[in-house]
Amino acid sequence: MTTAKESIGFIGVGFMGQGMASCIVGKGYPLTVMAHRNRAPVEALKAAGAQEAATPRELAGKASIIFLCVTGSPQVEAVINGPDGIAAGAKPGTIIVDCSTSDPVHTVRIAGELAAKGIHLCDAPLGGTPAQAVLGQLSTMIGASDEVFARIKPVCETWAQKVVHLGPVGDGHKMKLLNNFLSLGYAALYAEALTLGEKIGISPKTFDSVIGGSRMDCGFYQTFMKYVLERDRDAHKFTLANALKDVRYLESVANAAGVPNPVGGTVKNVFATAVAAGKGEEFVPMLSDFVAAQSGVSLAGKKG
Repeated sequence: MTTAKESIGFIGVGFMGQGMASCIVGKGYPLTVMAHRNRAPVEALKAAGAQEAATPRELAGKASIIFLCVTGSPQVEAVINGPDGIAAGAKPGTIIVDCSTSDPVHTVRIAGELAAKGIHLCDAPLGGTPAQAVLGQLSTMIGASDEVFARIKPVCETWAQKVVHLGPVGDGHKMKLLNNFLSLGYAALYAEALTLGEKIGISPKTFDSVIGGSRMDCGFYQTFMKYVLERDRDAHKFTLANALKDVRYLESVANAAGVPNPVGGTVKNVFATAVAAGKGEEFVPMLSDFVAAQSGVSLAGKKG
């Protein structure tokens, strides 16, 4: 089968998935998508030329490569092995690409089960924001065999400007958890530093005048501070509930490896406290407001 003839399925056209799917159909690939709670992304993709399937099983019958961009391992397993799932409709040789941030232990297990049916599972978790997804500027770290990677790479390149093949199945999800440990650790650090700064008379704007453009600056800092300084709620649309899920997966991997992760545990508890307080659907930069409020200060509306 040549790359040009691959038919693509996409399940999970949410914040990230809609942009990714729009890039795929925009490059001329036949695309079939599925609706979940919100029909607006599906209607937009249909207007761009995509087809719609009612179930994962139906979608699998129309696609040779299927991308999943869902919440995590339980949702991946449900869409693959549930009633009318992908496994019930996929032909041998079909590739399932899990772009979710999932538990690598689950990923490797499901891959083994699917391999017995002639179906390939690989992991291609994402780096970047929904705004970058629309522009085809994400990054992805892929765990797959060489043969599977060769088939999916051209499709991934429609929505990613950096595509890295790390090794076998599971390696992508392992690396993604390490990546998110760093970014979410930064979020917890930024929130605490900004709160302390505000408490002692260093406003967020003053803080940014020193950190911005310095060696401590980075892309994640920029999107985090875009919310803090400009109150742009869409600066980084990744929920605190999803962040907590990711650092819990990291803890699970560390436990399985017998490696202490005291910093990871602290980061997890920062997010767990915010989620327990009902902030789970807020986005990661908004952690700064929650942490500040716990100390009786506000980061909003400070101009210097």
